[in-house]
Amino acid sequence: MTMNSSRRYTNISTGEDPVDFAYLESFYHGVSSPIIDHYFRAKLIGFENIPETGPVILASNHSGNAFPHDSFVLDQLAWRADNFAKNTKIRPLFSPMLAVNWWMRPFGLDNWWRKFGAVDQTYLNFDRILARGGRVIYYPEGIPGIGKGFNRRYRLQPFQPSFIKLAARYDVPVVPVYSINAEWINPASLTYLWLNKISNRLLGVPFIPLPIALLALIFPFFFYFGFPSNMKFITGKPVSIRDWIRSKNNGRPDDPDRETSEKTAEEIRLHMQEELDRLARKHGSHPYNISTLFHSFRNLHKKRWITSPFGWPILFTRHFRDYYENSSGKTVRNRFLRDWDLIGYYLPFGWLFLSLFRRFRKQPYGNRGLDKESLNQKEGRYIWSIARDD
Repeated sequence: MTMNSSRRYTNISTGEDPVDFAYLESFYHGVSSPIIDHYFRAKLIGFENIPETGPVILASNHSGNAFPHDSFVLDQLAWRADNFAKNTKIRPLFSPMLAVNWWMRPFGLDNWWRKFGAVDQTYLNFDRILARGGRVIYYPEGIPGIGKGFNRRYRLQPFQPSFIKLAARYDVPVVPVYSINAEWINPASLTYLWLNKISNRLLGVPFIPLPIALLALIFPFFFYFGFPSNMKFITGKPVSIRDWIRSKNNGRPDDPDRETSEKTAEEIRLHMQEELDRLARKHGSHPYNISTLFHSFRNLHKKRWITSPFGWPILFTRHFRDYYENSSGKTVRNRFLRDWDLIGYYLPFGWLFLSLFRRFRKQPYGNRGLDKESLNQKEGRYIWSIARDD
């Protein structure tokens, strides 16, 4: 994905930051915490390598699965390790393509990635965040990292060079983050470059994972399904891009040109690939660790089903609706009558049911009566720009 892709979207918004910290904290306690701790049993190792203050880029490999489970897990682990600080929260950069297609938002939740704290990955946003001393989680593989599939697990795709230029410009340390075992979230996610090109051109979908896509076509909840991989996120030592360029005599360390940025990005990729291979051998021999899964799930008691992937459509959606109804002062009288549409995730070819529901049910559960502009704002079909004051 290129950073400048505004032609794909309806408009550009320069309104207030859409992150909702109250929702983010509620989401952690009500949704992600049991999934992270009891299902994935995920751990963040080496958080002390991340500078406590000042701008920083956490550069991580992607899991190569259709749905980026690893993204929200890493985000939540880093926020917890930082004691849920708001001012120093490390914000993930995300492709706005994940907001345009409603199925790429968790269970179609409106504008979810931005409310979750993610920032649209444009060059201007990236530049302004670092210039203001912000902290970001960045996936230098881009969309190809999500769509590389299990058949290319632990194979880093070519890095986008923009983070090299910006890290050098503002002298921001780059902290490598190595995601181990996340590829095993869905080993049935195999992708092929020729098929990805066709799907992107004809359907606007950047990749089609097989055979899981065929199963998800029949039962929608399989698109979000994840096996209980024992995720580990291991941070390396900070890398000074200026010092790296200076040591290689590649060019101006504070303002590298395009060629220097591309060359340095490839050198960083090879460096991270070597370390990723080593860590995968050390920590990836038991990607599921079933014994700890059984022990951990015993502690959940009556919440086992809802914490498993089979319960995620209900867990994510019900929490989202409860939170915003309670915030607006509404009383939830009957959850079952309100949430009857969620059965579509479990019905054969339920996508049709879910799509019709979104079109014809009244707000806030559907989009009936909304004009095009209001619909785009509600669902998040725009690019948000951080540079409104610049």
